[in-house]
Amino acid sequence: MKISCSWLREYIRTGLSPEEISAVFTSIGLEVDGMEEWCPVKGGLEGFVVGEILTCGRHPNADRLSVAVVDVGKDVPLTVVCGAPNVAAGQKVAVAVVGTTVYTKEGSYEIRKSKIRGVESEGMICAEDELGLGDSHDGIMVLDASAVAGTPLKSHFNVEIDRVFEIGLTPNRIDAASHIGAARDLAAWLEVNEPGFSRREGFRIPPVDAFVADHHDLPVEVTVAHTEACPRYAGVTLSGITVGPSPVWLQNRLRAIGLSPINNVVDVTNFVLHETGQPLHAFDVAKIEGGKVIVKTLPEGTPFVTLDGVERKLAADDLMICDARGGMCIGGVFGGLASGITSQTTSVFLESACFNPVYIRRTARRHGLNTDASFRFERGVDPLNTVYALQRAALLIKALAGGAIGSEIVDIHVRPVAAFPVHLNFARIRKLIGAEIAPETIERILAALEIKTVGKPAGGLDVEVPPYRVDVRREADIIEEILRIYGYNNVQFNDKIHSTLAYVQKPEPEKMVNTVSDFLSSCGFNEIISNSLTKTAYYQLSAVFPAEKGVDILNPLSQDLGCMRQTLLYGGLEAILYNVNRRHSDLRLYEFGNCYLRERREGQPLAGFTEEKHLALFITGIKLPVNWNTPRQSADFYTTKAYAENVLKRLGIDLRRLRMAEAENNDLFSESLLYSADGAPLLEVATVNPTLLKRFDLKTPVYYADFRWNEVIKAVQLVKISCEELPRFPDVRRDLSLLVNRQVKFADIGRIAVAAERKLLKDVNLFDVYEDETMAKDKKSYAVSFTLQDMKQTLTDEQIDKAMRRIATALEREAGAQVRQ
Repeated sequence: MKISCSWLREYIRTGLSPEEISAVFTSIGLEVDGMEEWCPVKGGLEGFVVGEILTCGRHPNADRLSVAVVDVGKDVPLTVVCGAPNVAAGQKVAVAVVGTTVYTKEGSYEIRKSKIRGVESEGMICAEDELGLGDSHDGIMVLDASAVAGTPLKSHFNVEIDRVFEIGLTPNRIDAASHIGAARDLAAWLEVNEPGFSRREGFRIPPVDAFVADHHDLPVEVTVAHTEACPRYAGVTLSGITVGPSPVWLQNRLRAIGLSPINNVVDVTNFVLHETGQPLHAFDVAKIEGGKVIVKTLPEGTPFVTLDGVERKLAADDLMICDARGGMCIGGVFGGLASGITSQTTSVFLESACFNPVYIRRTARRHGLNTDASFRFERGVDPLNTVYALQRAALLIKALAGGAIGSEIVDIHVRPVAAFPVHLNFARIRKLIGAEIAPETIERILAALEIKTVGKPAGGLDVEVPPYRVDVRREADIIEEILRIYGYNNVQFNDKIHSTLAYVQKPEPEKMVNTVSDFLSSCGFNEIISNSLTKTAYYQLSAVFPAEKGVDILNPLSQDLGCMRQTLLYGGLEAILYNVNRRHSDLRLYEFGNCYLRERREGQPLAGFTEEKHLALFITGIKLPVNWNTPRQSADFYTTKAYAENVLKRLGIDLRRLRMAEAENNDLFSESLLYSADGAPLLEVATVNPTLLKRFDLKTPVYYADFRWNEVIKAVQLVKISCEELPRFPDVRRDLSLLVNRQVKFADIGRIAVAAERKLLKDVNLFDVYEDETMAKDKKSYAVSFTLQDMKQTLTDEQIDKAMRRIATALEREAGAQVRQ
């Protein structure tokens, strides 16, 4: 939101500089994101001065040029070559001296001393377009005879250099979305913090006492048929107006905040909107069929052409401003093409209303419209400001476009709004703020904020919050208001620490997240955070995550944010694409996030919602950075598998207790390995399907690991931490060469071995896999090492042989293995 400093000063008297005002705004919650200079004349007429032509004669070498001697207030007059036909001695003119930058529609250039046809020229006598004060280039601009030579032109024309604040307005502070609103907040701070400032004298809003109907010849009948969507609607007519350009002051006010002037009527409605925060709309009375204005909805699918010339299909709950024939305007959002103000308009109907924010928000999102009016109505405007803004606009239009006020104000107020009562406890203020604020200071701050004190019970206050503060409804809200005016920086720190001891069930989920995050970050991974809202199109072609199981958004901001994510995969691929497009192709990423699913049951369309936390790993590019002793080696499936297993090991999970199985290929993964604990899927490590990568325009392989975090927590709960002394006796390694069927996995070998020899077996490792044509087609050879150790004694050969026989027998019996000699 843009706030003009010079416009702001029309409502508040303060000697604070723009920089100081900016600091105050930020301290009271209206954070200033930036501040820039604005001038109605580009360049601010810097370098231009008033000059008086002392003599003027023909150029000796050019018939169409003149040589003028110009007094610019210096000791020596300047010689200027000029080609304008109307230049003459005695004139007061605008002169660009050497070094001045001249801005034109085509660009800009700097005035330099130069020779023109043999005569040296020391400046330029300017036309209107060269000054930025008009479009004429027929001749030089002749100033009033009273102008004093040497006077800077910006002083002669009183060119105002404005400072414009760019305020990052939070959604709850719609009360400050106007110049009066911002001035009101500034006045509250000045009342409390600036000695000598009086709100009564230093803050003023333009009076509307002069409003009175000039006649009653142009009545318009108003009916509000949908009172829930429109609790207040006011209107008035003006007749005999002349639509034309706005005066310069009004155009400059609008241009300063980034708006383009249109005509005096429309410009007034925009001016009052940014002055008071109340949106207005003007209708051409001649285009209101039947002299009736009806606030209602129209049937589903009704076509309506808006001001931008686009035909839109209305929904059944789109609030419309209609006449006897049909729709004229989408209420609170966008005007209609057929009822707009044109140069032929002579009578207008001005609308000022208070609409239900829910209806406006739905309509604006549905039609993809975001206007200054909808921005304010969506957040809630002041219902008590409706008539004031209407009177202010009517008086301005009357002053700028002529005519007369043709009716009394029609004001339909279905549900009058009263101030909101809140009880305030001093002890609660002290507890939340952490500082003692005197009750007198609290009352003074509340009065400055227009929060009325209606009672003073023991230990607190009973107050009433004005309706325009739609965000202040609780005691905590008022305490926040007190603190932002009192000043966050005025709350002193002390050495006292308040803490609460609480029992936390083990394992602590947050601690687990931090542990894994630290581990992955130390391994070179970067954490990403993707939006929980994602594209519906991702799930329309997926069999693994079908659209039918998705949680759809009823009023999405766009199709790219149409549903809740079912997996972290797509968000990670978007992050990889973003980085690859910026020449960062070697990536290790991880993300913690929730995924959302629902089971659609007949008769219960919203049944079966689930929200699951997941951890995802993404790896693409090379395995390790290349240097003189590290050759380039691409990351692969096993790289990802190793990191994923190390995450489980870091949490204390024994991989030998997990079951591993290959998962079937699908539209997402070309190969994947599924880990489960007690039958529940725990982890999936996969290679992303090249077909899916092609949809994302990714050319290098991507490897993915997905942890079901709730199952990981359950597995960690089963981990028992025990301590034992370091072994004093050596371990022993024995190797077996096993001939097994192709479908037998090494995980099966390890599980069977551990079950057969629980006491002495400490580790099982696969160090070779061998296949050749001499073996049967369904066979392969595993070379497996077994590490044995007794913590109480040195193992004898007899004990070792006995343990190895038990292991070999179990492998032969359960895995069909043959021990090769």
